[in-house]
Amino acid sequence: MKNWWPLLLTLVIQAMVAMALLTLPVMAPVVAQAMQVSPALVGLYVSVTYAGAMVSTLMGGATVARLGAIRVSQWGLLLCALGLFLCAVPWFPAMVLGAVLIGLGYGPITPASSHLLARTTPKDRMSLVFSLKQTGVPLGSMLAGAIVPPLLWVMNWQASLAAVAGVCVLCAWVSQALRTELDSDRQPDAVVHWRSLIQPIRLVLAHRALFTMASCSFMFSMVQLSLTTYLVTFLHDDLSYGLVAAGLALSATQMGGIGGRIAWGYVADRWLGARPMLLLLASMMALGALASAFLTTDTPHGVVVGILVTFGASAIGWNGVYLAEVARRAPPGMASMATGGTLAFTFLGVVVGPPMFGALSGLFGTYRAGFVGLMVMASLSGAVLFWSQRPGRQTA
Repeated sequence: MKNWWPLLLTLVIQAMVAMALLTLPVMAPVVAQAMQVSPALVGLYVSVTYAGAMVSTLMGGATVARLGAIRVSQWGLLLCALGLFLCAVPWFPAMVLGAVLIGLGYGPITPASSHLLARTTPKDRMSLVFSLKQTGVPLGSMLAGAIVPPLLWVMNWQASLAAVAGVCVLCAWVSQALRTELDSDRQPDAVVHWRSLIQPIRLVLAHRALFTMASCSFMFSMVQLSLTTYLVTFLHDDLSYGLVAAGLALSATQMGGIGGRIAWGYVADRWLGARPMLLLLASMMALGALASAFLTTDTPHGVVVGILVTFGASAIGWNGVYLAEVARRAPPGMASMATGGTLAFTFLGVVVGPPMFGALSGLFGTYRAGFVGLMVMASLSGAVLFWSQRPGRQTA
């Protein structure tokens, strides 16, 4: 790629919005105790944020065309910051509104970055470059797991949320320096209307390859967000880990996701191709979820971390290969719209996944039941991918 600035900038922005979204789940045990509610309600928070993201990502293609990818990303960062400030208000309605704003800010970031990278990346490097950009998600989650628990030692949870919000504002300000150059293709006269919510869905439904990717991402996202949302609470409540130790375990899991995203993108470009790579990852997710369900307080710490890192490499590492395949299969000039349409299915999985995980865990009195549910979803996604690769089922 001639210019690495689009990749670097989109990577940083992706990391910041991911950190913003996961800051509250990481401190869930502390916030739940302060507000005298169940930590399992963090699943509701994640569902609300991704419901907002599902709406805003559908508008991503139209708003990027009108405002430019960088301007849309700046607005996303500012909405995340405002949402974090509202989540710092110890009043349930304010926190719900804050979750909605964080979701609205998070949603258009990936369509915006896909727009930038699709026009600056050679076809034969797309899986790797998109995977590198998508390392921003586990990087942001890793930062949340590593930084937020120590912040709680020196300040209360409200101030910790405000600190992360301040960094989001700073990131939006810094990105202004590249806005003129990278938003040079924007179309100020482009119309944004409510029909823009439907166009990306129609595009996905009209192309079998895009619909297959969307269906798999629905199930993959259930696995990914359930893992990252509940891991700290699972380790704290079921395995008796301290909050800092559990946060570091989350960071290690995210590091597995970072390494996985880069490795899987390289392997997909060089050898396997996108769909066989995703089928392999679905199998790894199923095995990782099953292994996690059998962890106990007697399991050695090194074994726990090893299982979680391997699980994270697949459950958190699939996105770059998936997004590159979506951009590759999209009609010319429609990468951001196709990305927005498929991400609506992805975010729907996030809306459904964590509450399902929490409901199963509550029903059986242990988070291990939730991991068994994740194993089932990963197996179903693998079946969809296997079926799509049968002779006569593949489409260009």
